[in-house]
Order: sequence, then C-alpha cells, then structure tokens
Amino acid sequence: MASSGFRLSCSLAGHQMDVRGLATTLFPVGAFVSVSRDRSARVWVPNSPAPLYILKGHKNTVCSLSAGKFGTLLSGSWDTTSKVWLNEKCLMTLQGHTAAVWAVKILPEQGFMLTGSADKTIKMWKAGRCEHTFTGHNDCVRGLAILNELEFLSCSNDATIRRWQISGQCLHIYYGHTNYIYSLSVFPNGEDFVTTGEDRSLRIWKDGECTQTIRLPAQSIWSCCVLDNGDVVVGSSDSIIRVFTEAEERTASAEEIQTFENELSSATIDPKTGDLGDININELPGREHLDEPGTREGQTRLIRVEDSVQAYQWSVVDGRWIKIGDVVGSSGGTQKTSGKVLYEGKEFDYVFTIDINEGGPSMKLPYNITDDPWLVAHNFLQKNDLNPMFLDQVANFIIENTKGNTLGSTGTGFSDPFTGSGRYIPGTGLGTGGTSGIDPFTGSGRYVPGSEPSNLAPSAGGDPFTGKLKELNERTSAEQKLSEDDLQMLEKFLSIVSTPSALETPTSQQLEILWKAAQWPEDIVFPVLDILRLAMRHPAVNEHFCSGNYSTQFSNYLLNKINVQGKPANQMLVLRTVCNCFSSPSYGSKLMMSLRERVLSQAIEMRSTSNKNVHIALSTLILNYAVNLHAGNDIEGKANCLSIISAAIEALQDYEAIFRLLVALGTIISNDPNALQLAQSLGVDSQIRKYSSVSDPAKVGDCCRFVLKML
Repeated sequence: MASSGFRLSCSLAGHQMDVRGLATTLFPVGAFVSVSRDRSARVWVPNSPAPLYILKGHKNTVCSLSAGKFGTLLSGSWDTTSKVWLNEKCLMTLQGHTAAVWAVKILPEQGFMLTGSADKTIKMWKAGRCEHTFTGHNDCVRGLAILNELEFLSCSNDATIRRWQISGQCLHIYYGHTNYIYSLSVFPNGEDFVTTGEDRSLRIWKDGECTQTIRLPAQSIWSCCVLDNGDVVVGSSDSIIRVFTEAEERTASAEEIQTFENELSSATIDPKTGDLGDININELPGREHLDEPGTREGQTRLIRVEDSVQAYQWSVVDGRWIKIGDVVGSSGGTQKTSGKVLYEGKEFDYVFTIDINEGGPSMKLPYNITDDPWLVAHNFLQKNDLNPMFLDQVANFIIENTKGNTLGSTGTGFSDPFTGSGRYIPGTGLGTGGTSGIDPFTGSGRYVPGSEPSNLAPSAGGDPFTGKLKELNERTSAEQKLSEDDLQMLEKFLSIVSTPSALETPTSQQLEILWKAAQWPEDIVFPVLDILRLAMRHPAVNEHFCSGNYSTQFSNYLLNKINVQGKPANQMLVLRTVCNCFSSPSYGSKLMMSLRERVLSQAIEMRSTSNKNVHIALSTLILNYAVNLHAGNDIEGKANCLSIISAAIEALQDYEAIFRLLVALGTIISNDPNALQLAQSLGVDSQIRKYSSVSDPAKVGDCCRFVLKML
C-alpha cells in the first residue's frame, strides 16, 4: 500500500561536470546554488531551464557551498581555501586546513563559520580566525549541517554521521550508509535530515532513523540541500541536479518519473560499492521472488535473470519493487572475492564472526590483510574483555581464514615502477610486465586493416589495402572516395610511417589523402584511424598534424571522435592515436597537454563501456598524462589527473588497465607532497587496496602494495 514520501519533482541540466555542492539562498526567494568540478557556481530556481547567474573564482574544483544572510556565500575548494562571497565578489579567504576543504557552513546569528576538511577535522571560524578545531572522524569530513545555534551534524568518508555541540562534544553517531557519506542537510523542523553518498542513495532520516531510501542512476551522489518548502535537491556525478518532493502538486509527470526509473533500471551496480552483501548467482531466486511485498522501506532483493543479476528495491511510497540496476561482477562471488566489507563505518577486507563460548553472543572481528594478525587478535580480546589465553587461538583463526593473506606475505624483489628503469617513459615499454614492439604506447597489438575490429593481433606484414579497405572505400560518397592512385600512395605512406626512424618523409600529398580518408563515416573509418594511430609516431606526421594550420582541425577531430557513443573499435583507436601524439615532446605532447582537461573529461566517459581494449587504451592515455605531469609543478593538472584516475579505478576491472592506472597514480604522487595529499583526500588508498592481494599477474599486486606504501 502506498504512503506519503518523496518523489521526483524535476531534473536540471547545465553543469558540465560533477555537481559537488548545493545550498539554499535567501535571495532570490526559493532559489538554490550549486557548485561543480567545472569550477563554477550557479544560482537556480526549480523547474527553470537555465541558471540565473554563474560565479567563477576558485583555482580548482569547487566542492562545497553554504549560504548566509543578504546573499552571502561561503565556498570551499580543492585549492585548500574557503572564499566568502557577496554580490558575486570574493570578500575573504580562510586558510588553516592542511588538505582540501570539502564542507562549509555558516552558523546562524553568531557570525561563526564551520569548515570540514580532508584533514579529518572541522574548524570553527570567526572574523577570519580559527576559534576551535573538532576531531573525531576517522576519515575526510565531507558534509556539515546546522541543527540549531548550539548543535550541528557532520558526515564523513568513515560512513558515519556525528552530532556535535559547538563546545566540541560529540553527542551521537548515526550508522546507515554502506559507503562514503558525502553530504547532508537539515529539514525546516531543525531535527530531521537527509544524506547522500557513494552507495548511489539519497536517505531520509526522521527521529534518528532512516525512513526512506531513494536510489539514483549515478554512483556518486555528491551533494544535497533542503529548500524552505521541504523539497530535497541532490547533485550527482552525472552532472544532473534532481529535486524530490512530498507535495503532490510539485511531483513530476508520469512520463518524467518513468524516464527516471528507466535510467535507474539501466544502471550497473558494483557489489563492492553497495550494500548487497555476498552474492552467488547460482543461489539466487528468479522473478517469482518479487511476487512477495517487501517488509521495509529500501529493502533490496536480488534475482537471477538467465546469466545476469538484477537488483530491486522495495518502495513503501509506491507499494512495489523498483529495479535499481544490473549487478556486475557478481557471478560466483563470495565475501572474500567481492571486495571490502563495511563494519562500524570502516572498510575491512574481512569481518569474521567469532563464537568464544558455545551458546553465548557472537562477536565481530574486523581485519585487513595489511594488519598484524596477533595485534588484531590482542585488540579484539581487549575490546571484548576476553581472556588473553585466547590470543594464539584467535590469531591462528585469522591466518587460516585469510589463506595466508596476512602481514608480511607480500612478494620480494619488486622494483620501483615510478623512478629509474621501472618508470613508464613515453617511447619505451611499460617496464615491469610491460610490452614492447611496434607501438610502445599501447603494446605490440593493434588493429590490422582488413581484419575484424576486435582482432588485436600484431601486424604480420603483407598488403593491408587488399580486401577490406577497398571494400570500405566503395561504400563512401563520391566526394570521400579515394582513387586507385590515392590508395597506392596511402600504401606507400604506410610503409614509411611503419618505420619512424627511416630517413624517408611522407609527402604533403600523402598526408592530404590520409586526412581525406579520416573523414569517412563512423561505421567504416576504423582502418583509417589505425593508420593515423601508427602514423602519429613519425616525427614529420606528428609535427604536421599537431602544429601550425592543422593543429586546430586535428584537435577538433580527435575531440569529436573521443565519444562514448562511438563504435568500440573507433574509441580504442582514437585513444591510441592521442597516446601516440605524446611521442613528440615538441609538437604532439605540447598540443595534448594544452587539451588535457577536455581530452580527459571526454575520455573518462568511456569507462562505462564493456570493451576491455577500450579500457586498456583509456588507462594508457591517463598514464601518458601522468608521466608528462610528473616532472612539473602543475598541481591543478595533477589534481585533474588524480580525479580521473580515481574515477577510472572505480569502473575498470581488467588487470592490465588497472596496472597502468596504478603506475599512473604512483607517477603523479612520486616526489610531490601536494599531489600525495590530494590523492589521500580522494581516498584512493581505499579504492586500490583490493588489488594488493592480486597474484596473477603478479605485477598488479606488487605495484599496488608499492603505491599503498607511498600513500
């Protein structure tokens, strides 16, 4: 039976990247402000097609926002500063935190301001001076909300919500989310609140209990705010702002709600980031499991549909099961293979149930493979007031049930992949476990004209223009078709660029023919992209396309081809083309670095594809940018690259792609304390820790453990 609850009211599009912060504002009435990774702040009115105005000023991602009286705004950024705004002008900058400022809030009446940071602390400010520092959270403080003049709430990467007195005392800790909590906001009654997090959910809390869970079609629900009318606004990693309401008159149309549910049902869910528990597809029921109504709001059920797993959530509001996505990577999985386990707001590799006395209460023993089993056993016994005589018994239990994945079991002889011979250098192989051969940036394998797009076998010589290429040429329009002479010249061109060290240089006519062929339609252009990819390693070709008159056309061409809607073969080849541009420091590398933000922001969208070779090409591109950023002091560029690495690590699963991302991460943070701090604030250590136990290929586990030591 349906009951009152929150439903979709409207969706607002306008930001170009993740919406990282939201806040209500008193002017104009009924409006709210959003901030984004696109470094802008925008003022909106619900159901308006465009923002009222846009603010710009921070040097890096703007990740938090609060509004005060008379239009005053307080913003926080990755640049470690907070800015006080009035009428679009910055009045004051607060400095004191040692890491990114994730949360900001203006206290009523007293003139105090609160800031929460990746340094795990909360600071209270007045007149630009820090008056008090609150400590207690075990990880980055991500959100703040004011309850009244004497109390406020905070949320954190430690998956907890804390209630504080401004005197410094923590009054209560709330548990409910199964992953990082990014944002929270208080309802007009000054007691109930709403939270959002990395578990794809918006949660409504009343009387200290979670009463409604709304899933969204985006992994990271970064921000939320409650409007004066009680509506809830949320901002997500898909750059969309959504408004939810309890008021029937403000509820979206049936068509809009159906569109939202379609987006939700088509999403993919990684069981490692949700609250789905251990999954074994062979033990799951079928659709008949949905015939029974749920027992509580937000209850999740998994069903098996042929060889796939679908997740449904019970909605008390609608009185039905709503599909919230397809579960990926779950076949045959168990707790030991499905990733981290959350216990009391922290992530662990294992959470064991221990029965000390038969018939007595069970106790939970959390354990990470990097911990000393005897120290963990000792702390467990002390915490539960148990006899020390059980020390060996508990420690041996840990060792036996982790199959040797305990402290000290890491391999030996691993060389540093970030400096010296092990570091990835453009123009060489990937060092440890890397490949060498015809293409040093993407491995020896490449698409061979005349073969299927998914075939990545190395070129075996012969005439690459017989068969498929001529056939595709016949399918082009009259203006795009190549003559027999053109095909012969292109064949000669390929023989030149296949050996970049050769003294022979391509002619301008050959380059013009290549550029003409590159304009072929999307469904047949893949062999030409492969030639272009290979050609970019030739110094003369690199200079021709990446400098002078051609650079703008070439840039626009690549950016147009870096398209998540494109064919997988084309996606892979255009990413490899960009990688090979880096072979020339004077031309291609310089051009690609100038396009860094646009290239990476478009390329990272390809993480949603299921093609392994696209993922490897994507990770190689990120690695090239990391290497080029390593030697410089471009902290903004490094922050951008770290953000992209973090997003890629969340989505990519192929071990070769993961290895290259790990090398990219280590390269970025090597010998740069600021980059290291940024990586820590992003929580990449918790993202990569699961790869530390990978033994096949060994290079993945070795590299992961090395990076974790750096972090």
